[in-house]
Amino acid sequence: MSPDASSPRNPDSRLREGEVPPSDDDALLRADIRRLGRLLGDTVRDQEGADVFDLVERIRQTSIRFHRDDDKPARRELEAILDGMSIAETVRIVRAFSYFSHLANIAEDQNNIRQRRAQDMAGVAARPGTLARALARAKDAGIDADALRAFFARALMSPVLTAHPTEVRRKSTIDREMEIASVLDIRDRTQMTADEIAASDEQLRRAVLTLWQTNLLRRTKLTVLDEVANGLSFYDYTFLREVPRLHCSLEDRLAEEGGKAPDAQDAPELATFLKMGSWIGGDRDGNPFVTADVMRGTLKMQSTQILRFYLAELHELGGELSLAAHLADVSPDLRALAQQSPDPSPHRAGEPYRLAVSESMRGWRPRRTSWKLRPAGRRSGMPRPMPGRMNWRAISTCCTPRWSPIIRW
Repeated sequence: MSPDASSPRNPDSRLREGEVPPSDDDALLRADIRRLGRLLGDTVRDQEGADVFDLVERIRQTSIRFHRDDDKPARRELEAILDGMSIAETVRIVRAFSYFSHLANIAEDQNNIRQRRAQDMAGVAARPGTLARALARAKDAGIDADALRAFFARALMSPVLTAHPTEVRRKSTIDREMEIASVLDIRDRTQMTADEIAASDEQLRRAVLTLWQTNLLRRTKLTVLDEVANGLSFYDYTFLREVPRLHCSLEDRLAEEGGKAPDAQDAPELATFLKMGSWIGGDRDGNPFVTADVMRGTLKMQSTQILRFYLAELHELGGELSLAAHLADVSPDLRALAQQSPDPSPHRAGEPYRLAVSESMRGWRPRRTSWKLRPAGRRSGMPRPMPGRMNWRAISTCCTPRWSPIIRW
């Protein structure tokens, strides 16, 4: 939490004055930690006063002398400092070092991402634990793409989320920490102007300040439905986007292994083999707080979460699919769905995909469809769904909201 820090910005771009060479990953990590520590130190000084900041720094420097140099007098000094603190001072010190640990972890995660990107850009061999490495090992073992595709057609992987009594992190703090990680990632990948760097610094400062002014721990006991909401938040953070990304990446790689272009019309599809599960709100084998009403509430929250995500993606998809009927082939099923659309806009009269989407978004009425994202006889070069998006190539059921969505296409 010392205020001194260097300020590297983009390790992948040309160096500017004061920046650390991109080859020195440890230096970049240290610079990120110093930057975040400086911001936290400034926040502690501004919010709690110079006395608290000086106490934090004294403890930090004394601890370094003891652990790094095995300094026995430093240990006795540290014990005297800690033993002499009041409860109020102890709480402030614990919060300061807890948040510093969180910020250092964010910097370390970003450094791991930075190193993986550098290896990928350098074209080094696939790393252990990656999809590319696993497929390469399968190929070396004589397992071809068809065999793998047949295996995944029979396989089921279901990672299961469960609530844990020691999980005390709040969604409020996780959101701010993810914001900080995102800012650091952008700084790594972008060559910024001076104004952009200043804006990035200000965003980091605000996020650290918000963390400091947010309760680190909850002051009330969680209900089961609170635990359900916490578990569902990880779907927004990761699963709803990364699971389809992983599935599409594997599907494309298997197509290439089989001699097919990933965007070919006849590229074989990969069966769904990865399905998330959750015990939260459904563990009726001993938790007395999980009642029938709680389970009904859990199912409602889960279905609401996924439907909201699908509807948001569907609306975004409608914005992207501006394909005109006279420029792209349209399947009979999709054309029939588009003809049912109540959309009165003359500007979309010749855009069957958008009309099909708007029809699917009308009312809560469940509607079974069988249209595909890729038009029949797709023209060469038409892209597949981007990795990270939901796989819309076979929407089999669409449940939609009661309200009329505001279409901004």
